[in-house]
Amino acid sequence: MRKGIGLIMAIAFIVLVATIGALALSFSTQTSRQTGDVYLRAQAELLAISATEYALLAISAHNISASNCINGINIVHNSGLFNVNMTMSYIGNGLPAAGCRVLNGANAISTADSNATVLIDTIVQSTLTDREPVRIHRRTLQKP
Repeated sequence: MRKGIGLIMAIAFIVLVATIGALALSFSTQTSRQTGDVYLRAQAELLAISATEYALLAISAHNISASNCINGINIVHNSGLFNVNMTMSYIGNGLPAAGCRVLNGANAISTADSNATVLIDTIVQSTLTDREPVRIHRRTLQKP
């Protein structure tokens, strides 16, 4: 009788150890996947900041009053991990209606310092299909 109880206890112990091992393996794979997702999200946030700065640089290089506005910029990150889409809307008096995307009702600016302000919507999306999709939206109001 004692040998039978010892055998049952040994089997129960082996099942318990196997269950704990399976849980540990499951948690470790989840942790590594979450670490990768957090890394991609941080990279997308930094890319959104850099793309916004790039858009400001590109806007500064163009003469807005000569109907030479930049209304959008699309970038594919050099590694192909992210697509970046930027949309620019302008605020101010005397902006050319034909070439610039002007915010509705935003042409009644009373100060010269606020004229030709730009609202930049930056959207960064991941292109990976085997991971959790990453989409970062950043809206910035700047004076170039």
